Amino acid sequence: MTRPAPSLRSHQRTLMALVAAMASGEAAHVRDILAAVTPGGGKSLLPVIAAHRLIAAGRVERVVWVVPRDSLRLQAEEAFADPLWRAAFGHGLSVRAADNERDPARGLAGYVTTYQAVAAAPALHLAEARAHRTLLVVDEVHHLPVPGRPGADEAAAEEAEAGAWSRAMLPLMEAAAIGLFLSGTLERADGQRILGLPYRPAAPGRGPELDLDAPGLAVIGYSRAQALSERAVLPVTFGAIDGEASWLEGGRIAGDSPRVGPHRLGAGSVRVTTRPALFTALRTGFARDLLSEAFFATKRLRARRRAELRLPPGQVVRGLGKLLVVAPDQSSARSYLATLRDWMPAGQGQRDVRLATSGQGDAHAALAAFRLTPEPAVLVTVAMAYEGLDAPEVAVVAALTHIRSRPWLEQMLARATRVDPHAGPYDTQQALVFHPDDPLFARFRLELETEQGSSVRPRRERPASAIVPERLRWRDEDPAGITPLESNAIGLRYALLRPRLAEPAPVAPAPEPPSITERTLRQRLAAAVASQAVEDEASLRVPRGGNLAHRYNAVLKRVLGKGRATMTMPELEAALAWLERNRLADHLDRLDGDARYAWSARQRRGRWQPERAAGR
Repeated sequence: MTRPAPSLRSHQRTLMALVAAMASGEAAHVRDILAAVTPGGGKSLLPVIAAHRLIAAGRVERVVWVVPRDSLRLQAEEAFADPLWRAAFGHGLSVRAADNERDPARGLAGYVTTYQAVAAAPALHLAEARAHRTLLVVDEVHHLPVPGRPGADEAAAEEAEAGAWSRAMLPLMEAAAIGLFLSGTLERADGQRILGLPYRPAAPGRGPELDLDAPGLAVIGYSRAQALSERAVLPVTFGAIDGEASWLEGGRIAGDSPRVGPHRLGAGSVRVTTRPALFTALRTGFARDLLSEAFFATKRLRARRRAELRLPPGQVVRGLGKLLVVAPDQSSARSYLATLRDWMPAGQGQRDVRLATSGQGDAHAALAAFRLTPEPAVLVTVAMAYEGLDAPEVAVVAALTHIRSRPWLEQMLARATRVDPHAGPYDTQQALVFHPDDPLFARFRLELETEQGSSVRPRRERPASAIVPERLRWRDEDPAGITPLESNAIGLRYALLRPRLAEPAPVAPAPEPPSITERTLRQRLAAAVASQAVEDEASLRVPRGGNLAHRYNAVLKRVLGKGRATMTMPELEAALAWLERNRLADHLDRLDGDARYAWSARQRRGRWQPERAAGR
């Protein structure tokens, strides 16, 4: 099916005009661009727009895109490889997902790496930024706190890691020719300032306030209200589920302590029982009840779409709708996985439901399959997939998480609000989020509904009556010292955040990104070398044993002057073409004088004869 002509959203058009002015010299003073784009609003195209115009104008030589997680590197490659935007912009730029290796760009327009990689090898990336005029894209910049704040030594492990990222990223930001900072939120849950962004002098009793008029800074905002009006995201329907929970305090067994509860989740206001009730609910019967609502809502949606498409049983297509389950921890995630698979016929659960947590060896493969293939239809995760996951087929979210910080919840909701190009007209699509009806989630939902503003604008101060006392204030960690007993759901109500709008311009999947192509070419090259080794040993052209494939790899490296691990894509293709025309056995003289291959050199000079080996 032919994809429709692209339609840029307002923030993308604004950036295009800005970089054009920078390229022409009209906005030569701009050194940093801050793009605050609502989650799901189309951030990933912005680096492509900026790099295309600025590289063509000679303002920068390459783009370096830094992301917070390894799973996002592939999506960054796909943004540059998308044929729709290549045709629309007339660009031929490619970037590759790079590790901490020499020459990370490999002849392309740049590379994608992670905060962790930069922190592990800061000198390598800083040298690259100093050697080339660089457009540095800092994705989800809110992950980077300003380092060196008081109390850093007592920070938790996660905060310490973020501080290490910041210390490694700061010199890179200073060395870059132009910075492009991307985020769906411009506030951190811990209240710290964000690295690289300008702030006004602190005022007594107030938190950090961005200085949007700072010299050299250009700001582009795109709020959820704008995204809805431009049909860039779907409105959210919330399925709020109330329940009751009971637990034991003090971590004691049932005979040592009286039972606490049952207590309602939806108590109307935050109480001392709110956190333990939610903690219990997410690990007992309530979680199963909420999971059941989300699972069967997804099942009904997929059945309806199959009927509309008149699909025969067993036929698999894109666009039927998928379910994302966000668990509170890895143990609960495994429990949810088992529950979901129990609800499916034997064999189908293994295929249709996958787990992606940091403890799973195949987590990235599960994420990629969930994003890019019709199956699996259900993904269970903890935090790996909540931010930046580009999976437009997600239509239902089971929000079985205890975290209540607004940036986190906004990111989670955005997994369901992306428009699916395979799912038909906009009016027929849905973003359905099932969640516990606790008072803090209810407050978040009310704020989202009433504000609908850009996260660039400072939010209004809350009235004193809305401020939660310290002893009741929510923190995103588990309550200590309670033993969950039981819980159950007692009511479900739906709330639509915004009315639905009209049909959007869909976005089709991108072709194979450079890192995948490189890996495939290297595998083909290794197979071609091994094939020649097997053929030559079988035909008695060279003596058997001594790991001939290893020697042939050394020959190939010396003939071509470079090992395949450091070759660019054109070099890998040239190496394959050379192997099709030449035999490595004819170039074994390249190993002469190398003691590691002295045995093979002696054999080649005549101490081994094929005739004698064959008994002739």
